[in-house]
Amino acid sequence: MKVVLAQPRGFCAGVVRAIDIVEKALEKYGAPIYVRHEIVHNKHVVESLKAKGAIFVKELDEVPAGAVTVFSAHGVAKSVQTDAKLRDLPVLDATCPLVTKVHNQGRRYVTQGRTLVLVGHAGHPEVVGTLGQVDGPVHLVQTIDDVPTLPLALDAPIAYITQTTLSVDDTKHIIEALKARFSDVVGPDTKDICYATQNRQAAVRQLTGMVDVLLVVGASNSSNSNRLRDVGEEAGIPSYLVNDGSEVDPAWLVGAKTVGLTAGASAPEVLVDSVIDALRKIEPVEVQLLDGTEENITFNLPFALRAQQPAGPAAQNAA
Repeated sequence: MKVVLAQPRGFCAGVVRAIDIVEKALEKYGAPIYVRHEIVHNKHVVESLKAKGAIFVKELDEVPAGAVTVFSAHGVAKSVQTDAKLRDLPVLDATCPLVTKVHNQGRRYVTQGRTLVLVGHAGHPEVVGTLGQVDGPVHLVQTIDDVPTLPLALDAPIAYITQTTLSVDDTKHIIEALKARFSDVVGPDTKDICYATQNRQAAVRQLTGMVDVLLVVGASNSSNSNRLRDVGEEAGIPSYLVNDGSEVDPAWLVGAKTVGLTAGASAPEVLVDSVIDALRKIEPVEVQLLDGTEENITFNLPFALRAQQPAGPAAQNAA
């Protein structure tokens, strides 16, 4: 069996930064460190950090007074930030800088007098945080069918922003529908879309022309991992989402000569390795790396932890 590994796959710079923040906070301040919500959507990562002394909570009222607190990579609403300040909690913000960029874009559009439309999935932590970061009404659009129901005048000045785990291809039809219905629409340039989401989906599209089956390593609550599986299915390839190698079903591989393998942005490479090991137990495996985009983006840590991080030419200020 040939296994073709997508390139790129797995951790993005925002996820690496978020995990580093928790680990370096544990080194600097000692356990326990409290983390509001899953730092990233991956059980393996969460359990690993728990073993090192991180305690994950749903809300800030579970955090003891004075305890070092980390906000997850998905971002939080202003109300959560205010609550932390009122309680004088020392906070390390692990919000992905690309999510913060979306928050800033949304606020800027509102100050320009535009009504904001957010393209994203209801209930996703990033969407909840973004909705809570903007002062003023925000209309959530999940599908193209939501556009005709927006309670806005056709000449109303509107602006759109998008959830970072959606790619240009995911959002383009919705944006086209907005521009077709409304006469005054602006939004960020496509280059502002999360690079990791776009790159991983492009790699899967490339894979689908080469493989019989696609395996995506990622958590069931990971939006970008689910979307990778969807991309495979849309191309007509049987596609399956697995947490790790223990979930690989040999029945999926009957008659398959080539298997594509990728991982969501919050899935560590060790889980990809576990899937390869599981495949090897079924039959001999030849692993091939797909030619693809090499990512070298990094994000700086918060100032309180930055002295422990060597500065690099590709570092982007996350402050």
